[in-house]
Amino acid sequence: MRDETYGRVFDWLDSARDARLRAGLVREVRPRPADAASLDLAGNDYLGLTRHPEVTAAAADAARRWGAGATGSRLVTGSTALHAELEAELAAFTGFEAALVFASGYAANLAALTALSGRGSLIVSDAANHASLIDGCRLARAEVSVVPHADPEAFRKALDGHPGRALAVTDSVFSVDGDAAPLAALATVCRDAGAALVVDDAHGFGVLGDGGRGAVAAAGLAGAPDVVATVTLSKSLGSQGGAVLGPARVVEHLLNAARTFIFDTGLAPAAAGGALAALRLLRREPARAPRVRDVATELHRRLTAAGLAAARPDAAVVSVLAPSPDAALRWAARCGDAGVAVGCFRPPSVPDGVSRLRLTARAALTDTDIDRAVEVIPARAPGRH
Repeated sequence: MRDETYGRVFDWLDSARDARLRAGLVREVRPRPADAASLDLAGNDYLGLTRHPEVTAAAADAARRWGAGATGSRLVTGSTALHAELEAELAAFTGFEAALVFASGYAANLAALTALSGRGSLIVSDAANHASLIDGCRLARAEVSVVPHADPEAFRKALDGHPGRALAVTDSVFSVDGDAAPLAALATVCRDAGAALVVDDAHGFGVLGDGGRGAVAAAGLAGAPDVVATVTLSKSLGSQGGAVLGPARVVEHLLNAARTFIFDTGLAPAAAGGALAALRLLRREPARAPRVRDVATELHRRLTAAGLAAARPDAAVVSVLAPSPDAALRWAARCGDAGVAVGCFRPPSVPDGVSRLRLTARAALTDTDIDRAVEVIPARAPGRH
């Protein structure tokens, strides 16, 4: 009997694949060439720093000095002088007391939510939060209340009367539609309820706030004793990794309690060196941040003028609605064939189930680039080709 069945244990995967095919939700990895000639409106290199000579030179120098990998967890051999410098400069730049660097932004979010909550505590989470925050909620073993999107009063009702530890968690800028959370109002709600506020500032850091210091700083909450922020190093800083920013005692607790810090290999030295160089560039060239916002606003204005349904961007993301998953996929492919790379978001990546093209503004985009984008994208829309 065993010989007849052991080869069939994964037969259920065929049904799952067929269901994805019927729904138009099959995904595949498409490696991009190093010298792609297309106009990139799909990547998250908001400040145009991932190929900046100073950033790539710093990454290469770090690899030569420290090696290709971190060699161990941060608590064993995975911390270098670069990690310490990056943490100190991230905290100083964003206005927080301390920072702790992780191997990814995903790991940073898991750390913040699991280590700052637990059994008997409550997490109130915005319905449109990123998957990493959702997974952090699931792993935290806390009571979780998911509330309507960007609704401070819904947060207030969920927090009301909870007797134990509680925290509210939200993206600062939501990755699908590019809209900003009402952070100041959420902070007021949390303070009234005696709860902490955790903000994933992945899409605000480098784009919003004075010189790109982030949405939390723009809301006047940086350095507050009841606020924690997470950031990624893979968007505005053009590198890889993530960090938790907050009070020193929060960072000390994470260092001792966060499993994604204790048990994960540290961020590669090249990534730490590249991110540090990018951060220093941003401090020197603060105009990169408002340029990103200007590009996003112009893309939105011209695409909506062309008759497309696009969400108003609060930072760098411009979301353009598509009629179906298949239509979104074909639309993105036609844009790519015309030399403009765009993101394609379909379920389950979109919490409302509505497929979209997701465009990302970059500081390095020229007026000619914008002209090209608004010529290609509407012309390839469903029903127009």
